[in-house]
Order: sequence, then structure tokens, then C-alpha cells
Amino acid sequence: MLFNSYEFLFIFLPIVLLGFHLIGKQCHHRAAIAWLVGASLFFYGWWNPAYLILILFSILFNYIIGISLCNTFRHNLLSKAILIIGLATNLLVLGYFKYANFFIDNLNNLTGNNLILQQVILPLAISFFTFQQIAYLVDTYNGKTKDYNFLHYCLFVTFFPQLIAGPIVHHKEMLPQFAKNSIYKIRSKHLSIGLTIFAIGLFKKVVLADGISDFSNPVFNAAELNISLTFFEAWGGAIAYTLQLYFDFSGYSDMAIGIARMFGIRLPINFNSPYKATSIIDFWRRWHMTLSRFLKDYVYISLGGNRKGKLRRHTNIIITMVLGGLWHGAGWTFILWGTLHGFYIVINHIWRGIFQNRVKSKLVILISWSVTFTAVVISWVLFRAESLDSARNIYLSMFGLNGISLPTRFKSILDYSWMRQLNIDFKGITGNGIIEDHRVFVVWIIISLILILVFPNIQQFLYKQKNYKPHNFRFVAIRWGATPFWIIFTSIVLIVSIVGISGVSEFIYFNF
Repeated sequence: MLFNSYEFLFIFLPIVLLGFHLIGKQCHHRAAIAWLVGASLFFYGWWNPAYLILILFSILFNYIIGISLCNTFRHNLLSKAILIIGLATNLLVLGYFKYANFFIDNLNNLTGNNLILQQVILPLAISFFTFQQIAYLVDTYNGKTKDYNFLHYCLFVTFFPQLIAGPIVHHKEMLPQFAKNSIYKIRSKHLSIGLTIFAIGLFKKVVLADGISDFSNPVFNAAELNISLTFFEAWGGAIAYTLQLYFDFSGYSDMAIGIARMFGIRLPINFNSPYKATSIIDFWRRWHMTLSRFLKDYVYISLGGNRKGKLRRHTNIIITMVLGGLWHGAGWTFILWGTLHGFYIVINHIWRGIFQNRVKSKLVILISWSVTFTAVVISWVLFRAESLDSARNIYLSMFGLNGISLPTRFKSILDYSWMRQLNIDFKGITGNGIIEDHRVFVVWIIISLILILVFPNIQQFLYKQKNYKPHNFRFVAIRWGATPFWIIFTSIVLIVSIVGISGVSEFIYFNF
């Protein structure tokens, strides 16, 4: 079931929300939690009921491991053995479902064998709920978790707003909130704030992400078919996907946070205007923030972090980012994407070490942003491409190695012999017709960048609301409030989004 579907919007969500508050008001809170767990499992099993077997096994196994860790002395040999068994089992299950086919295919290519493994279907959200429970086991081992009620643990794993694609939450971030009596009563403030956040997220997905996908998908599909792209088609497709991915995943995260808020639950923010970043380090502090936190706390620091010298720190960064790339998908494109960002971050650290005391003027900030954004656009090609050949085709065109074609109207003033020697001609910027109307496309790009770079984000709109304090906050004229403006704004955004829903449009991160 998709957040951007009529059955979710008009049937599932109202019934679950109303049922939770009615049961919580009339019965014991445990009954309301059981209702929410049951609804979340129904939500998860909507795609394929067979998925329920895996997630229920994962929940039961990790709960038993967690209880075992709780009942042993911390950091002794037995507790370490239990933790290792828990982590290894989680990673083996994840590895089988997500990477078995990738491993067999590469082994066959390397050895010339023809090993055949029955096609393994990737269970929905396995990466998210596995990482969330790995964090739970490590936190339990370190004595950071205190609630070991099985029903509560089921809710921690299955809570449907964040089950499929995050945010990745810690046990201590969510469960204590369900102990508060206030969340079992319908609060107009929770509903109105949650509905506003949800409406903005739905608009991002249905109108913006799905709209701009009409320009990115044809370019990447053409690259996969080995069709030679023009310079501007390649860059246009890469930029379009950069914006599509942002609106798609940021939209999902907003919807998840908004739905949870309707229940009175505050999930952690997952995006903080990442395309405003002026460095790659800053970008990863803003993009998919809960995953970045997980990789830092449970991978980078476990490898030694920055405690063993610069060379070891740089190595740990690259290893962490390679694993982050592999987490996103079983493919060389994801591995190379993670590796590229690892080198980006290392270069950024070296640069900061050399120029750390330089005063940053507005021009330097603008250049830093431009370099960062361009580097991110280039990296997203690997993230989106279906194969290495597809990525190579796009890169050849982006870097001008397939020639550069300028608009025909420039021929009379720029047609110099030295330009022809550099393989620059005047056949039009979209010679293949892959992007049918480049004028509409340019308008899409401009509007999207204005929305991303100029408009306030969710945290800024909700400034002064508890748990929504923005990073580097500056004065924002329009803040959320129970006012006619926000009622009208939310209503218009919600109506436009609902009218714009057409067909099935899954979120990009559902594939991970």
C-alpha cells in the first residue's frame, strides 16, 4: 500500500487513526498499541503476504537476542557471543535476500561457471528494518535500552509510517512516546501539524517528483539502450534525476513524519535542505540524516573513527561509504557510488585541513555550493543507472567526449574552425529528441531549484514547534500556525496532490 494511493488516503489511514484513538480512550493503552501493530502488519503484507513470515521471524529472533543481552552482564564473553550471533544472523538474512544473486552472477562472470540460484525476491524494506534492529541490539548490548515489552518491540519495528523507507529510528526515540497518556487522545494540534507535513510531502511526490521523472527516465532509458546522448541531454537527465530523487525521498520522509505526528509521535527529521550544502561533508549531514547517523555510529566509529591518525580515518570513511553504497543496492553502480562519495569526503577533509582558517566570502560560498552540487549530480548518475555501461554512456556525453551540440541559431556567430576541431557542432541541444520540449524542461528545473534553494524547509516552517529546531536557523517570515493561511494552504496542496495521483508510482527508496 502506497502513501500516495486512494485506498491509503481514504480508507486505511482514517480507519487506523480513528481506531487507535478510540481504543486508546476507551480501553487499555496496550490494546491501542496492539491495534497499531496489527494495522502495520496489514500495511506491510498488502504488497505480498509472504513478506510477513520474514518480518515476523526477524522481530521474534531479534527480540529474543535483545532479552538475552539484557539478562547477561554487559561486555562479558557471553554477551559478546550473543551480540555476534544476532548481528551475523541479521546480516546473513539480509545478504541472502539482497546480495545472493549479485554474488552468484559475479562469481559466474569471474570463473566462467554457470551456477544457477533460484531468483530471490527482495522483501520490501528489509534493509531498513534490519538496520533498525541491528542498532537496537548494539544499544541493548551497551545498556541504552530499557523497555523489553514484546508488544512494544513489535511496534518499534513495524510502525507503518516509517516501516518501508525510514526514517531509521532508535528504540529510545520512539517507544517512550507511547508511554504518554496524551497521545491516545485526539489532539487538533497534532492532526493539523501532521496533515500539513503530510500534504507537503504528498505534493513533493505526486506533483514534483513524478512530474520531473518524465524528463529523467527517457534519458537513462536511452543510455541503457546504448543510444548516444547529446551533452545537454545527458546533463539534463542527470539534473532531472537529482531533483526527482530529492522530491521523491524527501516527500516520503515528510509523509512518514506527518502521519506519525497525527498519532502524536515525533519521528526524527531525515532531510535538512541537502542541496543547500556547501561541501560534501555538509551534504551528508543533511541528506538521509538517520542513515548517516547509523553509518557514523555503528560502522565508522566501530572501525576506529578518527582515533588512529588521518590515514586510518580516511580509510574508515571510504569503507563506511562503500558499505553505505552497498546497503542501497546489490550492484557495482551502488558500490562505485559509495566509493565516489567516500573519496569526495576524504578530499573535503584534506581541503578543510589546508584552508580551515580562510574567511569565506559570498563568492567563495557560491563557488563551494556550485562545486558540491555538481559533484552530487555527477554521483547520482551511478545511483540511477541500471548498469555500468549505461552510466558510462551518460558520463561520456556529460564530459563532452561524444561531442557538444549547440543551438542552431548560434552557428552564424560561433562557427569557428577551432570549435569544430573540438567536436562542437550546431545541430541543436536535444538532437535525439529524447527530451521532447526542452523549454518546459528548463522551466521545471528553475521552479524546482527555487523550491529547494529559496523556500523554507519543514523544520523552518515549524520553528518553535517542539522537536523541529532547524540547523543554522535564520528568520523565516512564514511559520506554521493554526491560522486561516495555513488551513487554506494545506487544503490547496492536499487537493492538488490528490487530484494529481494517477496510476501506481512507487517511491524510489522502496527498491532498497
